[in-house]
Amino acid sequence: MDSLIAASARALAAGDALGALKRVALRDDPPALALRGIAMAQLGEHPRARELLRRAARGFGAHEELSRARCVVAEAEVALAVRDLGSSPRALTAALVTLEAHGDHANALQARLIAARKLLLLGRLDEAEATLTQLDGHSLPPSLAAVAELAVAELALRSLRIEPARAALARAHEVAGRARVPALLAEVAEALTALERPAARRLFAGGEQTLRLDEVAALLASDALVVDACRRGLGVGADNAWQPLARRPVLFSLVRALAEAWPGDVDREALIAAAFNTRHPDETHRARLRVEIGRLRALVTELAQIEATAHGFVLKPLAERTVVLLAPPIDGEQASLAALLADGAAWSTSALALALGDSQRTVQRALAELEAAGRVRSIGRARTQRWLSPPLAGFTTILLLPASLQME
Repeated sequence: MDSLIAASARALAAGDALGALKRVALRDDPPALALRGIAMAQLGEHPRARELLRRAARGFGAHEELSRARCVVAEAEVALAVRDLGSSPRALTAALVTLEAHGDHANALQARLIAARKLLLLGRLDEAEATLTQLDGHSLPPSLAAVAELAVAELALRSLRIEPARAALARAHEVAGRARVPALLAEVAEALTALERPAARRLFAGGEQTLRLDEVAALLASDALVVDACRRGLGVGADNAWQPLARRPVLFSLVRALAEAWPGDVDREALIAAAFNTRHPDETHRARLRVEIGRLRALVTELAQIEATAHGFVLKPLAERTVVLLAPPIDGEQASLAALLADGAAWSTSALALALGDSQRTVQRALAELEAAGRVRSIGRARTQRWLSPPLAGFTTILLLPASLQME
């Protein structure tokens, strides 16, 4: 490694992308191309960064598989930054094997960390946790250790394990301070604010109460019957039965309407309007309501009873528990989509569909509605089109991200 390459690498490690470019900007040999690609990525020029890293990977000969593997890992990190989530993990896995075979443990750990962060974005929390447990934080350089602790904190927050999240964020703050990279310190500071911002609303007759993540976790662990409109389900206590209804929208609409009226009942016309989106019910709607109420009764039999009244139906939790309705901090069918876009990154339609588990057509319709309301904007066209949204200030969107609670 010549002196200019070494100096450029040191500048990149310190977060000085411009200083790195000054040393290798006019060079086209593979090591210089790789460093230029990483520098461009740090400056936010992601398409150019991917082009340079691919050129560098092609430039390294067959006897330089270690250098090629490092380029693959760097490109995978850029792909994560631009939310290219649909690519196959095989290239990154092969690069990981090569790095470990050559004893490059730092870059191998970075490859594992990239894979874990991608799983977190996709809401695959169990797989992300399994990947993160394979990381040895003691052998990581400070900058990578800070990113690893941030990933651990995000996993804990999205699983509503508040104390482990606090501990991970404290460790992230400590190692980010040692790394002396301003962007890392800013990211840790932003993550810390999620613990203090409102995360959900508790609705009750006559008003609402905003709740932080720790208050939501305490409520879900309590003896109350919680109807959770953030994750579309209901349950009692963290260790008891949890009934997810995210894929049963009609049933969740019914149980939410019943929870809103508790301890009173809801008349049949109101339930039909909530579940079937019609204000002119006929006998077919009333027959369908009876069928759906029967299905709901069968699903929640271990948690509550749904009894008929003179006018409609009433929700009666077992053991004389109270009913709590937990609502998201923002209303609307596109709440989870808005939460994903609130991270400030530019998402493609395909990546959003992959993260949400919906079809691209469904996501396109939702984006069109959000764009008409002025809540998102697009850049580029056709395959290069990306969607952006301003950060949703004032509250955290942790509960709206696509994931499963630990109790599911």
